[in-house]
Amino acid sequence: MEKVDGRLARGDQTRRTVLRKSVDIASVDGLEGLSIGRLATDLGISKSGLFAHFGSKEELQLATIRAARRIYADNVVIPAYGVAPGLARVWALSVHWLDYSERRVFPGGCFFQKVSHEYAARTGAVQESLAAVHTEWMQLLETTIGEAVAAGELAVDPAQLAFELNAYYEGANLASILHSDVSAYSQARQAVRSRLESVVVAGVAVPW
Repeated sequence: MEKVDGRLARGDQTRRTVLRKSVDIASVDGLEGLSIGRLATDLGISKSGLFAHFGSKEELQLATIRAARRIYADNVVIPAYGVAPGLARVWALSVHWLDYSERRVFPGGCFFQKVSHEYAARTGAVQESLAAVHTEWMQLLETTIGEAVAAGELAVDPAQLAFELNAYYEGANLASILHSDVSAYSQARQAVRSRLESVVVAGVAVPW
């Protein structure tokens, strides 16, 4: 039994190592840039061993999306949800998103912005998975804003503000990568502050 458990543990560790490498590659070269052959060479693992874990390029891509979602949640969602619901949490989501991109948690910036543009006009399981992640994120952002509205801290349509804030985040990510200029993050933070200040209910203290 111990030998079996040992093999399983090694297999899990190999899978985690492969997926950590794959999310980094995809954030720069896209999901089409992934291949079992490339990963085998980069990591010094046999192709047959990788096939045993993933079976096909599409399954590798889907597993990479799931791994990236976990990393994104660890760096953006979970820290922000350590803050009480309301305006402070809306601000925390913005701060952590921009920090996640600026710190290059993924070397190519936001993993999901990169690969979602790559697959937006396609069909199939990979596109559907990315669309589901995007919907999940926008609903979470809208819900967070809605909590601040319900608390009497913001007066705004949550769906509209969620769209606008996400546009600020993605604009900063793209500009910083395209121009190798981190000043885009300062501009985005100011844009978020200004937009939130425009819809804060009179008398509510702002968290920045």
